[in-house]
Amino acid sequence: MQPSRDMSVLLEIMARLRDKENGCPWDIEQNFETIRHFTIEEAYEVSDAIERRDYADLRDELGDLLLQPVYHAQMASEEGLFDIGDVVFAVTEKLIRRHPHVFGDADPGNAAASEKRWENIKAAERAQKAAERGGAKPPSVLDDVPPALPALLRAGKLAKRAARVGFDWPDTASVIAKIREELDEVEEALGGTDEAAKKEEIGDLLFAVANLARHAGLDAEAALRDANAKFVRRFEYVEARAREDEIDIAHAGLDRLDGYWNEIRKRDKSV
Repeated sequence: MQPSRDMSVLLEIMARLRDKENGCPWDIEQNFETIRHFTIEEAYEVSDAIERRDYADLRDELGDLLLQPVYHAQMASEEGLFDIGDVVFAVTEKLIRRHPHVFGDADPGNAAASEKRWENIKAAERAQKAAERGGAKPPSVLDDVPPALPALLRAGKLAKRAARVGFDWPDTASVIAKIREELDEVEEALGGTDEAAKKEEIGDLLFAVANLARHAGLDAEAALRDANAKFVRRFEYVEARAREDEIDIAHAGLDRLDGYWNEIRKRDKSV
């Protein structure tokens, strides 16, 4: 077996790894549940490579991500559920169906019109899925927003879906007012002993903040990732300054650590 640019070789390698007689013992033991978290991790690693503009790394991470549908399709094929050809057919059929302005006679319009058409088609698909379930659950505009998404990302998507039918704050100022209201409720809950109430009110506050990002046209998940990265960079500076001063950071005290932190904040703002 040799490396190849041919997709069929990747499929052959995956089948060989899963071969019950001559495959890899670890790969043979895996199933959909044990592999799914790798799929999520690989998607984040692709995103990280893009944010770092490391395109050599992006190539490798895309390969790792590509392996995931191949892996799942191989396991599904072994169980007689579907194979990689079915996966490719499904996505090509969906792309053609959702782009009648490209593959049909519909007027392409502008980007906003294309997005609106896409959402209308998806709504019809959700209604069709509900009908196929036998009407056990009426279709919802919130269908197909996966519960497994990161909570902040899902909050934004849920609110965006609801906004399409008019359930939304009228402007950014209204969202800010809601955040202040939720913050007051958090403060009140923290003054009590009801742990469930504290959790609920902090959750409401986070949901409102996610909506502020949406109203500002920003990706809340990306904004928080950037904030995390900034915190790491600044805290590593604090650690470095403690080492320079030959101080055990665990015993430096908050005043000294705040002083280091303010140094890097001031430096950031001067750039």
